Amino acid sequence: MANYRRLWTILIIVLAVSFAVLGYFGREVYRTAPPIPGQVVSASGNLLTTKDGILDGQTAWQSVGGMQLGSIYGHGAYQAPDWTADWLHRELVAWLELASMNEYGEHYAELNEDRQAVLNHRLKKEYRTNTYNLDTDVLVISDLRAAAMAKTAEYYHSLFGDDPEYRNSRESFAMKENTMPSAKRRTDLTNFFFWTAWTAGTERATGEATYTNNWPPEPLIDNKPTAENVVWSLISIILLVAGIGGFIWAWAFLRNEDEKAPAAPIQDPLTTFKLTPSQKSLGKYLFLVVALFTFQIMLGGATAHYTVEGQHFYGFELSKWFPYSLLRTWHLQSALFWIATGFLAAGLFLAPIINGGKDPKFQKLGVDILFWALIAVVVGSFAGNYLAIAQVMPESWNFWWGHQGYEYVDLGRAWQIGKFIGLVLWLVLMLRGMVPALRQPGEKHMLLLLTASVIAIGLFYGAGFFYGERTHISVMEYWRWWIVHLWVEGFFEVFAAVALAFIFYNMGLVSKRMATVASLASASLFLIGGVPGTFHHMYFSGTTTPVMAVGATFSALEVVPLVVMGYEAWENWSLKKSAPWMEKVKWPLMFFVAVAFWNMLGAGVLGFMINPPIALYYIQGLNTTAAHAHAALFGVYGFLALGFTLMVLRYIRPNMVFNETLMKTGFWWLNAGLVLMLTTSLLPVGFIQFVASASEGLWYARSESFMQQGFLQTLRWVRTFGDIVFIVGALAVTWQVVIGLWPRRKQSSSIDMGLAAK
Repeated sequence: MANYRRLWTILIIVLAVSFAVLGYFGREVYRTAPPIPGQVVSASGNLLTTKDGILDGQTAWQSVGGMQLGSIYGHGAYQAPDWTADWLHRELVAWLELASMNEYGEHYAELNEDRQAVLNHRLKKEYRTNTYNLDTDVLVISDLRAAAMAKTAEYYHSLFGDDPEYRNSRESFAMKENTMPSAKRRTDLTNFFFWTAWTAGTERATGEATYTNNWPPEPLIDNKPTAENVVWSLISIILLVAGIGGFIWAWAFLRNEDEKAPAAPIQDPLTTFKLTPSQKSLGKYLFLVVALFTFQIMLGGATAHYTVEGQHFYGFELSKWFPYSLLRTWHLQSALFWIATGFLAAGLFLAPIINGGKDPKFQKLGVDILFWALIAVVVGSFAGNYLAIAQVMPESWNFWWGHQGYEYVDLGRAWQIGKFIGLVLWLVLMLRGMVPALRQPGEKHMLLLLTASVIAIGLFYGAGFFYGERTHISVMEYWRWWIVHLWVEGFFEVFAAVALAFIFYNMGLVSKRMATVASLASASLFLIGGVPGTFHHMYFSGTTTPVMAVGATFSALEVVPLVVMGYEAWENWSLKKSAPWMEKVKWPLMFFVAVAFWNMLGAGVLGFMINPPIALYYIQGLNTTAAHAHAALFGVYGFLALGFTLMVLRYIRPNMVFNETLMKTGFWWLNAGLVLMLTTSLLPVGFIQFVASASEGLWYARSESFMQQGFLQTLRWVRTFGDIVFIVGALAVTWQVVIGLWPRRKQSSSIDMGLAAK
């Protein structure tokens, strides 16, 4: 009990301190967000745009898929340019050309070095000087810059329309023809792109970094890493090394080796419960998991193919009906839906077990309602995405019913509310099983932690409601990462760790004390770095140096516990030999082994690769980020959701035996496909882009001229092999689940589990 009290105290202190840090610096995000001027005027007095014009542009950008088509501040898709970096560079080049013609009557490229140096100096001085007046809320730019801005806007007008001159560019960027049909909205769009570029090139105060901490790298105006960037990068590396050393020391010297795992029971304890009606009804959840999984990987293959054929799929002009931005939206959204469904199903399976092997009243009805509500949200949000990107939905409906434009939170706000209501319903169904168990006498520490993680999952998704359609993008980013990083990577990770410990304890494989101590300790370890570490996504999103310092410091600590995941993988693997009946759950265990491996490699190694500010300064928005995303999202949460799915399938179909051929194919081909995807395409392309970004600037690393080089094209084609291997593995797992749920087995599944065990 004393040990539990100490662990609970540590966990509570971790939560209090980490959320205090997140809240305090969140206030700083609001306070120091780059200003959106009430008016932007030229020195001669011409009104160029207004705050409403810039925000109208933000909504126009959202309506065509937002972050699913190119990126802003490095966040979003990797195929088209980063619009912030691209606009900034184009405007700078336009300014130099106009100044050269005005001053010398020659093109800039034809000037001698001395004259070019003079113009370069003037360019840097003009662009880095902050001419925004806080008192009048007016930004004044020179007439020359206004002309450069207009010239850049012309290009974007044509690019997002159907100008034949830029058809090849649209194909290179995987943009459909006439992406934004409305000329007015294209004008609004250019105002928004201009403003993000202005924040990236303008110093907060004279001599300081720009609003984006000098990001993106742009030699023309001396955008280079700040001293603070380098210092905090070194500190994060030192903290990582120290943290790993301390963690291994504690692991070696403080771990209680006296307590051994209990002898495995002769019979699987979970089969001594009779299946409840709500558990029997979980089959449709499992089918939905693999159906959405299959849908998602097919979309992933098509999305990857768009990077080589632009608007076509092996000659067929797919972008007319299903453009890249739409397929990428569905690819990400369906991933979140099927992974979440796997987690929800695992929770709903556990709830009656926690409740003593019986359903609370009307539990099955609640499970059924939740399922159909989930179907409505999936179908409704996908239809909304389609109508928004096709630009046939009324502008005023887009944010609520179509597309929010923000990666991982793409669904319309109305569907987001529906999803939140579904999570609250799931929370209620879980608590109906947990609360009665908590009232029973006996030690309940692990159950209490599981209950807390369930409450966090149910409620923290609501953080996404703290921003709206016209919220400042820096503030929006703060709340978006509450969902993507804190909700998914924090609380889902705690829930997964505790749920696995709870399952292993109920299977008689670990003692209750071991499971409880491991759950409480891992929760503190995950959250101490994970909560304030949210800021490592926001180094260059209009935040200040202190936010960078907090993000770099705490996110380095996130990696520390992941170094022992290899050991956890070995422990999970060894469990399958504990008793003969463990053979029946061998494959779910294998998927949990894969989770531990990819947690170490995908989240740990590849995550830290892009984590220090100096690294992310050059590689934010490149394929190195995509490598981390695939290895961590599927490698960890995907394998975990599939493991949960197979585990639940094995118990709700007690007579089912996993097909060894299918499962071997599924497991090894999924892993091999993911390795091939990373090593033959995403990482090589990402590293080559890194060199380009460090030498020429981010605009070049994402540009048409660079990405369409033959060698990079070949590397993207090579990804096809890894994708095919991965798809074969995915189809094998899907087919296993489908035949496991097949109606011919329905009769045998109705046999209670106790009889089946005999």
